[in-house]
Amino acid sequence: MCLPRISYLLIIFSFSLSPCLVQAQNQSRKDAKNVAIGKAEVLQDPDLKQYGIYAASAPRAGTATPVKTSLPLRLEDGDRVAFIGNMLLERSQYFGYLEALLQMRASKQRITVRHLGWPADAVDLQPRPSNFAGLMQHLNHERADVILAAFGFNESFAGPEGAEDFASALRTFLNELRSSAFNGETAPKVVLLSPIANEKVDGVDAAALNNVNLGIYTEIMRSVAADLEVGFIDVFHPTRKAMDSPGTDLTINGAHLNDAGYRRFSRLVYRGLFQQEPPLVPEGLRKVVIDKNRQFFRRYRPLNTFYYTGGRSKTYGYLDFLPAMRNFEIMTANRDARIWDLVQGKEIKGPIDDSNLPVMPDTKQSRGANRWMSAADELKSFEVDPRFEVSLFAGEEEFPALAAPIQMRWDNQGRLWVSCSTTYPHVYPGNEPNDQLVIIEDTDGDGKADKSSVFADDLHIPLSFVFGDGGVYVSEEPHLTFLKDTDGDGKADVRQQLLSGFGTEDSHHSLHDFVWTPDGDLLFRESIFHHSQVETAYGPVRQQNSGWFRFEPDTHRLTSFGTYPSTNPWGVTFDDWGQHVASHPIFAAAFHSLDPDYPRQHPRPNGLRAYSGTCGQEFVDFGTFPDDLQGGYIKARYKPTNRIEIHRWQEQEFGFDEDYVSDLIFSKNLSFIPVDIRFGPRGALYVCDWYNPVKGHAQYSLRDERRDRHSGRIWRIVAKGKSLQEPPKIADATIAELLEQLKRPEGRIRAWIRRELRERDSNAVLKALDLWVTKLNSADDRFRHHQMEAIWVYRGVNGTNAKLLREVLACDDKYARAAAIQQLRYWHDQFADPYSLLENAVNDSYAMARMEGVIAASHIGTKQALDAMLQVLDHPQGGHLSYAITCALESWTLKRHWENNDEYDLRKLLRDAKQNAGLTEPTPNATDAQFDSQKNLATIEISCMPEVMRFTTEQFSVRTGQPVKIVFTNPDATDHNLVVVEQGALEEVGMAANAMARDPKNANSDFIPKDKRKLILQATKMIGPTRKSRVHVLRFKAPRDPGIYPYVCTFPGHWVVMKGIMVVADSDSQAAELLAAEKPATVQEWKMSDLEDLVVPEASEKVVMRGMAAFMKANCNQCHVLAGHGVNLGPDLSKVTERYKNRRLLKQLVEPSSEINEKYQTFKFLMDDGRLVSGVVVSEDEKFVNVMTNLLTPEQLTRLSRKEVDQRVKSKVSAMPVGLLDVLTEQEIGELMSFLQSSGFQMPEHLKKMHSHDHHQSSGK
Repeated sequence: MCLPRISYLLIIFSFSLSPCLVQAQNQSRKDAKNVAIGKAEVLQDPDLKQYGIYAASAPRAGTATPVKTSLPLRLEDGDRVAFIGNMLLERSQYFGYLEALLQMRASKQRITVRHLGWPADAVDLQPRPSNFAGLMQHLNHERADVILAAFGFNESFAGPEGAEDFASALRTFLNELRSSAFNGETAPKVVLLSPIANEKVDGVDAAALNNVNLGIYTEIMRSVAADLEVGFIDVFHPTRKAMDSPGTDLTINGAHLNDAGYRRFSRLVYRGLFQQEPPLVPEGLRKVVIDKNRQFFRRYRPLNTFYYTGGRSKTYGYLDFLPAMRNFEIMTANRDARIWDLVQGKEIKGPIDDSNLPVMPDTKQSRGANRWMSAADELKSFEVDPRFEVSLFAGEEEFPALAAPIQMRWDNQGRLWVSCSTTYPHVYPGNEPNDQLVIIEDTDGDGKADKSSVFADDLHIPLSFVFGDGGVYVSEEPHLTFLKDTDGDGKADVRQQLLSGFGTEDSHHSLHDFVWTPDGDLLFRESIFHHSQVETAYGPVRQQNSGWFRFEPDTHRLTSFGTYPSTNPWGVTFDDWGQHVASHPIFAAAFHSLDPDYPRQHPRPNGLRAYSGTCGQEFVDFGTFPDDLQGGYIKARYKPTNRIEIHRWQEQEFGFDEDYVSDLIFSKNLSFIPVDIRFGPRGALYVCDWYNPVKGHAQYSLRDERRDRHSGRIWRIVAKGKSLQEPPKIADATIAELLEQLKRPEGRIRAWIRRELRERDSNAVLKALDLWVTKLNSADDRFRHHQMEAIWVYRGVNGTNAKLLREVLACDDKYARAAAIQQLRYWHDQFADPYSLLENAVNDSYAMARMEGVIAASHIGTKQALDAMLQVLDHPQGGHLSYAITCALESWTLKRHWENNDEYDLRKLLRDAKQNAGLTEPTPNATDAQFDSQKNLATIEISCMPEVMRFTTEQFSVRTGQPVKIVFTNPDATDHNLVVVEQGALEEVGMAANAMARDPKNANSDFIPKDKRKLILQATKMIGPTRKSRVHVLRFKAPRDPGIYPYVCTFPGHWVVMKGIMVVADSDSQAAELLAAEKPATVQEWKMSDLEDLVVPEASEKVVMRGMAAFMKANCNQCHVLAGHGVNLGPDLSKVTERYKNRRLLKQLVEPSSEINEKYQTFKFLMDDGRLVSGVVVSEDEKFVNVMTNLLTPEQLTRLSRKEVDQRVKSKVSAMPVGLLDVLTEQEIGELMSFLQSSGFQMPEHLKKMHSHDHHQSSGK
């Protein structure tokens, strides 16, 4: 067998490196205090390239003659064993029993074992992160000799009707495995493992749900394995006997094994493999196996894969990952060596020696860090609303454990818990995660913390957490973990991975925003780039590129919903009536329809407010805050500006939206990063400050040593002249007292009460709740709200009260009806007439009640639910309601009934809804309607081309003094406006808008320069995805003076590209004359000799803008990309300007045929029938040549048969025409050269993340 590749590395490093080389890794992490750029560009080491394993380039195995795999299995010297498949083998890496037994069996063979499994993998569906190498490529990389494959569980949820497809897919998959020479020489031995049987546990009767189908699929696997001479081990029937035994406890959820389960499973597999009784596994060996698996996992499935293999790998992927991949391989091999020593009985002394790890190279520092301040100086820098006082509640100086805080929660004893991560954003070799849950207390009530303790100190990037079920639910990507203290010492001693398989493509996008819904489910989400695939007892749950999850701990049921392409939103809460509020989207209650079939997503919510850059919000319902803020909310924003905002919460016709009012705190110090915000028990507001001079993954290296891993502050905000209240009695209250406190006005306190009631004995709670409901006073203004609180508690403790729900469904309070209709998602089976109730809901006079009915239909999922739901189309719709209708119809539960069903015709409805969402002209008021009634009105419709940064209409003509109505819409992913300026004022207004961008306070402005008002005739607000609307209508009288009036988008940097002209004339002939004069005239036919003394000015902002204008004037944008937009037909100019500088670049522009890029070389083909075909060769093989004959239609290729080609001639003329610069003056040519050789317009840092377009000259990504 082959000697493992890493062994050679070990030999080399053992002799060439000494322990001192790992000094940089072992020293304490550096603080990040005002450290500027000072390091030279790091040269790439070509030897590191071998550690990058990418789908696009990783090699695949050659073919080999399949071998028969006979049992008992014989392991050879140096065999490399791979575990693949679903969570049965994937999860075994955390327990180590099976692998330890294999090592003990082959104690002299020095075998290696690698875990390549993935939760929810199926034989024909194995989703992976972007450009992440596939399973076959990784098997080749690991040079597998023996493969253990576990499948059948996830596939079995297709039921008996899917059995035939499974057999076919399994056969195809196994044939590829058994005929691949992964080790470079021979085909592997393959052993197929059946699924285990499922068991009945509290809340989940997985045995009844799944065992029949699992038995069917086990027999299919047995049959296919026999046909293909593949080894097969049946673990279903042996485990079924054990699972059916009373009192067994072998799984965490009925389907996935716990420690005892894996001990039993491993012994079963051992018997199947070797037909012998297994030995006992020494605990020391098992721990080393687990440690080895942990290090390999970080190499195989690292965090932040979007920066390793995906779209953001180019900037930092080399330095952030490849050296780490190398070192993780060495650490894994070091543990292999320790395992071999243990199974051979050698004497072992001391910990594993990792001194052979090479030092990680310095990382790139592409920009300076923000300013670091002490907490005292930071407080002085705050600009605070004069109605409030801000003080430091806790900081890193008094509480060092409060380092890098991410989220905070108040427990029912009035203590503040904070999750802190010094590991974030990535785990690197030699640094084991040691993140903490820290408890902060103010024992004397003076408003400043004076005590701290640590509940858990070995966590892995706990982005979020919540209390529940006697413990804490914690995010530990890719896992959802449950922690519990069982001995009362204040520290967690139970740790259980409840769910696994969540995406880790970007470590600050992973599962976060943990919150209990009012009715007792655990809600959380993840963000863009991610691919999650989670196994559950109810089947695999898969989702990609952001969405929500709802977890029911009592039944272990996980539901995915609301997936659509969003960004990185944080912050979640619920309003008074339980409506879900977030950031992307704001009114998240409209986004609760179930997902479409994987991997599809719901459409983008055009016209509905949604953005990232915020990290939490709290509704103001504490009497400790000013009266005028009651009913609104406070929001923490960390980009593009850093502040605590005050918003109103406003109801609209078809949903709710926020209205920004002012800032409570504003900071110019960008190191102030508010990541969470919470009211405390006494009514003070607390802000969690992840204080850090380095922010972002795309902007800085993950390993940037300036990342601050020491600082962290909790700020306390109180209103002047307002007294704080007494904290609520919760932990020591009786059930009756808790129920009475549900009448309190503070939503945060009511949430704590519901959480506490869930902890109490459910039978006692239900008994007391039944009595409490009967004693509610119907004359109370909040009577219906109290009833809804009761309904939420009923569901939270697994009770029901169908009579109460029916009463609220029919009440006269529209908010209560909407909240009650939401519960039809879960309580519909409690009623004999659920579809009548659903019909009432979708025919309700209140739009939000109809919306909840529509969403409930997607959760019920039957054809009757679809038929009832469609009645909503008989009523007015728009905004959030229209979006909910679209998503409900696209949900997998409802679409299966209408798709390909002649009874329904919904495709046009959905298509129109997607196109028109948010782009409808608002109903005019009386004044606007009178303006629109003018007979000579000129109505002009102008929109924005998505991802192109151009107006759809770039020229229109009107008469002098004519009434003009411009309907401006923006379906783009970036905000835009439309500003009409005076003749000749385009550059002056545009440069003034650029200047506005330098002040972070203008980040959310409309970029209308106040000092240029005299030059601006008309202007819309910024409209688009982060604004209130995507539509704005201008109504005005055209100027009296004829001329060419530019209109432009004034978002910084847009104005050079995104522009048009309004021609104002007295007649058509005058308009034609004006246009003719506007057309660029030929200055002269430029030759290189004419430009000997060309002056290329320094690339100032003004010069760059003028150079961009020259680029457009010369029509370069017809074939090249400008600012990340345009027609990408010619070479990437960023690459061209790397090859050509100064005079060589100028020659390419003046004499384009002097040197032709091979990729754009044109050929002429004379065909045997006399035809002449000319174009660029895209691809060719032995039989055909595929030619792009028209650069404007690159997808349309002409296929030529080589047999029919008489002659092929390379053209000496470039596709780029001569004379493009002839319309430019010499000064404009110089400015164009300056622009092309610069890095383009530099968008201020605080604007970048709210803006999707790239402002550099090359293709933006």
